[in-house]
Amino acid sequence: MKHLMWFRADLRTIDNTALTAACQHPQAEVIGLYFISAEQWQKHHTAGCKVEFELATAQQLSNRLQQLNIPLIVINSLNFNSQITDLVKFCQKENITHIFYNKQYEINELQRDTQIEQQLRQINVQVSSFDDQCIVTPSRVLTNDGRFYTVFTPFKKTWLQQIQQNGIQVLTAPQARKFQSKQQATSIPSHLNSFISHISQETAQTYWPAGEEAALKRLDVFCQHHIRGYKDNRDYPLHPEGTSRLSPYLAVGSISARQCFQAAINEQHAYGHSDGIDCWISELAWRDFYKHLMIAYPHLCKHKAFKANTDNIVWRHDQVDFQRWCEGKTGFPIVDAAMRQLNTIGWMHNRLRMVTAMFLTKDLFIDWRWGERYFMEHLIDGDLAANNGGWQWSASTGNDAAPYFRIFNPALQSQKFDANGDFIRRYVPELAHLDSKTIHEPHGKQRQLFLDYPLPMVNHKQACAFAVEQFEKIKAT
Repeated sequence: MKHLMWFRADLRTIDNTALTAACQHPQAEVIGLYFISAEQWQKHHTAGCKVEFELATAQQLSNRLQQLNIPLIVINSLNFNSQITDLVKFCQKENITHIFYNKQYEINELQRDTQIEQQLRQINVQVSSFDDQCIVTPSRVLTNDGRFYTVFTPFKKTWLQQIQQNGIQVLTAPQARKFQSKQQATSIPSHLNSFISHISQETAQTYWPAGEEAALKRLDVFCQHHIRGYKDNRDYPLHPEGTSRLSPYLAVGSISARQCFQAAINEQHAYGHSDGIDCWISELAWRDFYKHLMIAYPHLCKHKAFKANTDNIVWRHDQVDFQRWCEGKTGFPIVDAAMRQLNTIGWMHNRLRMVTAMFLTKDLFIDWRWGERYFMEHLIDGDLAANNGGWQWSASTGNDAAPYFRIFNPALQSQKFDANGDFIRRYVPELAHLDSKTIHEPHGKQRQLFLDYPLPMVNHKQACAFAVEQFEKIKAT
């Protein structure tokens, strides 16, 4: 018998549900498969830096699988439609008897998998798919009347209850197969000509070493040294211990959310309760929440607002203003520093993702979809569910039970979370000489400074009043 493990957003050997199942029968020959789908990645606006990170991760995975006597076969397949054809052909050619994969919850991926299962069953290939992406399987976190939650707080309560009742199982890596497969692992390119990473190779290696081993090491260091201070430190963009920076690894699946959760719980069991640990677990719950919503509301995958009435908002589509935001030339230092961080290292601190998103949607009143796409095109941790959820939360178009209209004041955010202005100085060097008070609003309060730095694009107070007015207009619709 021949088993095929189809790797997608789960490029790891430890705690991989489908891989464990594929390796369960001791006599089965196990082959790994991974598709490079440049055209599909382009359609989904995948960042060049993420493509290179994923390819490097796939190479690391191939090396680990070799130790298990499992070859990883890589096929260039342009898009999801061609993946269907190529997978069926591969199964026929190699006499595959059983295929295993972990589910993806985005609408295009679900449609592809449905078609693949239909065609494979026609040629008598058994198909086994698994819920692996979330800590708690989506079908288990439901309201009393069997619906998906749309508000986070009650979702988290039920989510935690499910974990307490059923526990979390983190699977070990499979044992090495007793015999060598006749297949030879495919070499994996380090980059694709159709994608250009906007971050340097040196930056990628410094900030984002690829692979399962690097992910586990990062998780271990975070839990041992930083997780207890997470609640207090997470909002400060230059705090060296503030965040885990595990999001790129979760996005490509070189580590699982279950591994992260279990590591946090182990730390709690060993050294006692911590608000920092609880806070980080809440972030893992948010990750699950947004993925569950993708299943419940597939229109979220189609550039539609969660709140249907907000699709009636007439957003500005000013390309010049948008470009200034993209380049970090808005005249608001914390916004500009954050955008330049994204453009430099392919990642942005979470607090600043909210600040920049609110500035684009509330101050500039530019369509949140433009920002969502720009982030996907530049984030090394680009993930549709998390990115869409964050943007819609910031734009006030998403699932949000807050009884107020949320707007961040960039200057106040800057003063609170970058009090000395050190983060601004790192990414906006033209302001580096200013004192810690002036740097937050260099052109404010009638200051007459001669700076190589733009004036603020908008008056924050006036812009926000306009945004509130526009949202008030669609309340009744």
